[in-house]
Amino acid sequence: MAPQRFCQDCIQKHDCRRIYGQLGGSSGPSVALKAILAFLLPLMVFIVSLAVFERVLAGEIATEQMQTVLSFVLALLVTFVCVLITRVINK
Repeated sequence: MAPQRFCQDCIQKHDCRRIYGQLGGSSGPSVALKAILAFLLPLMVFIVSLAVFERVLAGEIATEQMQTVLSFVLALLVTFVCVLITRVINK
């Protein structure tokens, strides 16, 4: 009810109704897969690669701080490459 009261005195209320009606009736391709690829895939790749690099570098590097920094940088690099590959595939 609140939007109707808001639009009561508007001179463009008929245009808005027509435009929103057209948008509601339009059909287009689903963006769910693209949204998943854009947001969830890089996050999952980063988390998995960070865990893998932490485990792999645990026996190779003596200091824990250096191991964490190196794992973080490598996970960022892998995630960046994943984003680039995803962009190339989507174009």
